[in-house]
Formats: sequence, structure tokens, C-alpha cells
Amino acid sequence: MSVVQLELPRDAWDDRTVSELLALASSRSADDRQRLLLKVTSLCESNPPPPKVAPLLSDIFLALTAQAERDIRLALSERIAGVDWAPPALVNMLALDEIEIARPVITSSPLLQNADLIRLLIEATLEHQIAVARRPQLARPVVDTIVDRAEPVTMTALASNRTADIGEDAMRKLVDHSRRIAGLRAPLTRHPRLNEQLAQQLYQWVGQALRQSIGERFRIDDAQLNAAVQDAAAKAVGSPEWRAMSARMTEDRARIDAERRLVEKLQAAGQLRPGLLVRALREQRFELFEQTLAVLGGFSEAQVHHAIRAPTAEPLYLACIAVGVDKAVFASLLVEVRKLSGGMPADGGWKATPMSAHAASRAFHQMMHKPATV
Repeated sequence: MSVVQLELPRDAWDDRTVSELLALASSRSADDRQRLLLKVTSLCESNPPPPKVAPLLSDIFLALTAQAERDIRLALSERIAGVDWAPPALVNMLALDEIEIARPVITSSPLLQNADLIRLLIEATLEHQIAVARRPQLARPVVDTIVDRAEPVTMTALASNRTADIGEDAMRKLVDHSRRIAGLRAPLTRHPRLNEQLAQQLYQWVGQALRQSIGERFRIDDAQLNAAVQDAAAKAVGSPEWRAMSARMTEDRARIDAERRLVEKLQAAGQLRPGLLVRALREQRFELFEQTLAVLGGFSEAQVHHAIRAPTAEPLYLACIAVGVDKAVFASLLVEVRKLSGGMPADGGWKATPMSAHAASRAFHQMMHKPATV
């Protein structure tokens, strides 16, 4: 019997119907299997299956989905994202699929338990982790896992999730992390769980625009806070911690100077290539990445600095394309940059469009010369 001709009953789920569907699931025809998958989905939507057929129904879905084409898996993920009748094993399988397929169920499926979401945070890609962090009404155990793992981009996504159950301890840790992760600051200033004590702490290391935002929500005595900061700084000078910090700053300056000399040497020898950008990131030599990008593109260090810390990845994309980085390589390069820069550039809206190196260079310089906006 052809699957196309199969008339699925809409008023009953008996053993004969389920057995017949399971047999058809083993068809060698990919088209038949995919048509059957959509027909079974439609049947479940119109007449949710009773508990007694759940195990067999799960077998049918898993057998069909495992062999389905990408567009079929995507359509299935979107159709079952919000239902409660889908087999949990199927939902978990789709949640581990490529991110475009996984995102609908990660975002909306009521069948994903806290343990399932935590497993995604541990085992899945960074894009999957971000989708988990953005899930509405995210439960506290999952929130705490995100904060404890301290992945900058994932924490930034969590800070932007106003419905997540972020406890006081987790919020305090996020504010602490925002000292080094600039991308956390703006969403934290607007978060409904930020209290006055944490706002005082956050106020110390945000820019003027964000200070105004905090001041509109909380009573911040700027003069008193500045006096407290200066008093704390005075007490810190001469302490073992201060001496250690000074030593680290000296080491950082020496390392930056060494990276600059290396780039200059390679440039003089005609050996400076875009591949050094990828190598520098893999070796976690972020200063070398910045220096190389600036010299290769004829950019100033300030321009590269602003591109990396922009609210969108577009400036960095243009700079990289301008020096010869392939568009297909940029996505993985961006992930590595965010790991080393505290989650920057931020995840603002933009679209990577193919262009020549010359066009990218011109667009980058035009963008860098635009008046700064707050």
C-alpha cells in the first residue's frame, strides 16, 4: 500500500492502526516515510493519542524522523514545539539537532524538563546554549547552571531574559561578571530582578548612559558613591592584591609590546597573512589577533577595538572580509572572539552578505567614521 493513499482514522487509535503505521515506517522509500511522518503528525494534532499507544507512537516518530530530510525535521520541530502529546524522546532528539531545527522545541516545548535543558547546556553547541538561556520562564536550576558555567554569551542572553527565575545569588554573580563582560551591563540595568544594592555595585563600572538608566530606577548618591570608591582605592594601594595587579599589568604591557613587534616583523618580511588571525585565537593570544587585524587592514587600533566591542558583529565582519577572511570561516572566528572578549561583539541584528574585500574595507571605514551613538 502506498503511503500517499493511506486513509488514517481520525476517531480512534486502535492497535491495528498503530501496528500498520509502524510497518509503513520501515518503508524503503524516503518519500513514503516523510509523507507518513507528516500524516501521523496531522493525526496527532486533530486527535491526540491515548497513553496506551504512546510507546508505539514514539517508535514510529523516532524511526521516521531519524531518516527524514532536513526540511522535514524543521517542519516537524515547528509543529510539535508547543504540544504536550509528542514523545519526549522525539523532542529531545530534535533539541540536539542543528540549531535551526532545535530552536523551536528548545524555546517552546513543555516536554523539555530541567534536566534536559541542563544536558543541552553541557553537551550542545554555544548556539543551543543561547537558545536555552532565552527560553521563557526558565527555571532556577537551569539559570544557576548557566551562571555557574560562566559562558559570557550565554550569560548575556540570560540577562536579557526578563522572565527567567534568576535568584538573588545568581543575579549577584551576573553583576560581578559584568565587571569584565561589558555585554552584560546594559541588560542587567533593565532587569526587573536587579535590586538597589546590586545597582550600586553595577553603577561603578557602567558608562554615563547606563548610569542614567540606573539612576532613574534607584536612588544613587553619585557623590557618596564616588567617595566610597576613592576610599576603597586608597586602602587598596600597597596591599598584596594591589601589588599583584600591578605586576599583572606590567606583564600585560610587555606581552602586548611583544605581539606588536612580531606583527611588525612579519609585515616587514611580507609574511603577515589572514591565517594568523585564526591561529592567534586558537592560541588565546587576543592582543595578537587585534594587532594583526589592524595591520592587515590598515586600520587603527581604536577602530579594531570599537569593532570588537560593537553592539553588532557587522563591523568585525567587514574588517575580517576586508583582510581576506572567508565568509564561511567568520562564524567560527566570531565564536572564538566572543570567548576571549567577554561576549563581544554583542548579538545585534545584522546579516552577513557576500562582498569583495575592497567593498568590505570601504564599508568598514564608512561605518567607523559615523558619529558615535549612545
